[in-house]
Amino acid sequence: MTILPILSYLVSINIASFILFGFDKWKAVHDQRRVREAVLFGVSICGGSVGGLLAMYLFHHKTRKPAFKYGIPVILILQVVIIWFLMRWFPEH
Repeated sequence: MTILPILSYLVSINIASFILFGFDKWKAVHDQRRVREAVLFGVSICGGSVGGLLAMYLFHHKTRKPAFKYGIPVILILQVVIIWFLMRWFPEH
């Protein structure tokens, strides 16, 4: 099994997450209907936590909400731990 498809997925989902968080910030500034928080969390849980975290601090968006301020970093830490365990227990041959 090659790692390229996994890397491609992670890059794509993080770009999508970054764009989605940025789009939500744009909508907030322009007083338009917003992206649901469940969608932002969902994309982060599906692997886009790095993109979401970068967008949060670059766009100064959702950084005061405890659910995002602490939730997205926790999701990222859990994802790193899961990847570490998978790489440790299922090394490529």
